[in-house]
Amino acid sequence: MSPKQNVAPGKLLTLPLLLAGGWIAYSKLLIDHNVFLPNAIAEADWSFFESENAGRLNYYHHRQTSGRPLLLLHSVNAAASAYEMSPLFRHYTGLRPVYALDLPGYGFSERADREYTPALFQAAIVEMLEKAIGEPADVVALSLSCEFAAAAALSRPDLFHSLAFISPSGLNKQNTGRATQQASMRGASQRLHRLFAFPLWARPLFDLIATRRSIHFFLKQSFVGDVTPGFVDYAYATAHQPGAEHAPLTFLSGRLFTPDVCTQVYQNLTQPVLMIYDEDAYSRFDRLPELLQRNPNWQTTRLVPSRGLPHFEKLPETVNALERFWAN
Repeated sequence: MSPKQNVAPGKLLTLPLLLAGGWIAYSKLLIDHNVFLPNAIAEADWSFFESENAGRLNYYHHRQTSGRPLLLLHSVNAAASAYEMSPLFRHYTGLRPVYALDLPGYGFSERADREYTPALFQAAIVEMLEKAIGEPADVVALSLSCEFAAAAALSRPDLFHSLAFISPSGLNKQNTGRATQQASMRGASQRLHRLFAFPLWARPLFDLIATRRSIHFFLKQSFVGDVTPGFVDYAYATAHQPGAEHAPLTFLSGRLFTPDVCTQVYQNLTQPVLMIYDEDAYSRFDRLPELLQRNPNWQTTRLVPSRGLPHFEKLPETVNALERFWAN
């Protein structure tokens, strides 16, 4: 009998259990979960409003200009915030009224341990337009928030003058795309969320995902060149706040993706829509030709080379694409 056959199964589990227990203890005792968090957009004013469903929501704004309002919506990931839209905010400051919302569970918005759903994010966007802006706006959304903005525009078209989507999710073929999307398609999201959000290890699990090294790795997939200085630091800080794990763990389970959003939502939009895109490590655009054929309100601009965050690396080109779209 070989030495390996003499090892009891229980002993084989000892080391992984010790490592897991050690990390849980390290997370709870030694990781700071209340890191100082500065404003995502230092030049902006900021305010709060009470959402009926999502609690207290923070938004940045600069209103001291006339013109049609512009609302900017960041993506949803492990360390998201309005910082992701800061280049566009800074560019349009002084040119038109501009707003950037911290979505529920992110930034300075409430991070309660609640059920996070697409409907919650959609409602927050509608309430932002109703309560904080008060008139129809041009809305620019990034990645998964494009799905929320599109669904909100479908339900309340009177609040949306136009929609611009930067590298939107939801255009991949069936059973393709990131693991979180496939979990949603397979109906496994609820089970995954229960596993991820188990109180004993929810925060330690999130801490593994939200290390500086991990944040830099995932951000680098969205840049052709180097990650913009300060981005990793802000992402780390916003991921190390009380309750920071709740929305991201829901996202990682796949529960925030809308099944077949292309057919159910995108194809039915009545507003003018601009899609800005190129390569993206996290989104596929297989169904874009089908979408363009079925909804003539959509138009596209491809900014080459970019990987999901063109407004950081190609701000002038992104702005030019937006201005041409709004002018037409």
